[in-house]
Amino acid sequence: MNTAIAPFGPHFGFGLYVHWPYCARVCPYCDFNVYAAKDRASGPLIDAIIADIHAHRPRLPQHGALDTVYFGGGTPALLQPSEIAAILEAASRAYGIAPGAEITLEANPNDVLRSDLAGLRAAGVTRLSIGVQSLRDSALGFLGRDHDALAGEKAVRLALAAFPSVSFDLIYARPGQTAAAWEAELLDALALGAPHLSLYELTFEPATAFGMAQRRGEMAPMEDDAQAELYELTQRLTAQAGLPAYEVSNHAAAPEHRSRHNLIYWRSGDWIGVGPGAHGRLTVGGGRYASEAERRPEAYIAAVQMLQNSWADAARLERKDVAQEILSMGLRASEGIDLRRVDLVSGRPVPRDKIGAFAEEGWVTLEGNVLSLTPAGRLLADAITLQLSP
Repeated sequence: MNTAIAPFGPHFGFGLYVHWPYCARVCPYCDFNVYAAKDRASGPLIDAIIADIHAHRPRLPQHGALDTVYFGGGTPALLQPSEIAAILEAASRAYGIAPGAEITLEANPNDVLRSDLAGLRAAGVTRLSIGVQSLRDSALGFLGRDHDALAGEKAVRLALAAFPSVSFDLIYARPGQTAAAWEAELLDALALGAPHLSLYELTFEPATAFGMAQRRGEMAPMEDDAQAELYELTQRLTAQAGLPAYEVSNHAAAPEHRSRHNLIYWRSGDWIGVGPGAHGRLTVGGGRYASEAERRPEAYIAAVQMLQNSWADAARLERKDVAQEILSMGLRASEGIDLRRVDLVSGRPVPRDKIGAFAEEGWVTLEGNVLSLTPAGRLLADAITLQLSP
């Protein structure tokens, strides 16, 4: 790393995250800022998102064209191609969108089956991320999904025919799931031929329906050792299939299919967050700012109208917090983190003696100044980060 380069900022990538908070139904495991779509009109929220995009521009005079745009949620595939195009046009007018930029849209299988995929491509979407979640009907019922396994498989095949890059999600480590059952399901998923998979262990977040059921004693998460066994199985099968992990939960067939938007997060680049509850990280005047928009759609719309942008109350992060974030996010990716970036921000070196002890255990590797987690170390990512944080 050129030590003259700032340790965080848009030179590590500059993206726009657009949060669309509405879903056809709210899943019992979901901890995101989502609301039932019902018969809500999309126009007022789209207008607010567009105004918010433009209102950020005066604060970011040194930021160039966007490298990525990510439509997340919620279910942004509920939007029409013309609405997607309008938001992208606003982003292009405000910042420019770099040639070859990655434009990702999250969708559920039923959205893919009924969407105008050609229209989405024409609007500018280059990558589809599909929330398949399982290829087993019984699991889909347990997870509260509104599609069956056949619809999930069909959606992936349609997306592969329409988009240059496709990803889909699966949730494993479900209560009672055996290693043999997960192996069979994952092999079926790999056989679909998508160049990117996001594979997440089921978590019971406190505010979700699953979290409340856990507190009532109605269900419990899988034991840690069993989860670790499934995680190691996942790493082995995906690597054998040519989709090795490039991050704790993400697997890609080639570098061009890695999520460039998520890499901005892991590399501590900059991104604007617009839409209800969206988070952003922006570098202004050498400082690192964290923004969080109003969570409820009505409050977000009102805030944008009154204040002209959603991060009027953005907080400048303390250097220690920035250093911890650079380290924790950087260690998630297989490329690791240049420790000089952490040292520079925190003002003191990451303890090399602890790194040496972790290396002896086979949990990390240190090549020059670049620290990376091994596959075994990824199982202990949070604990290792805590021990090394300034």
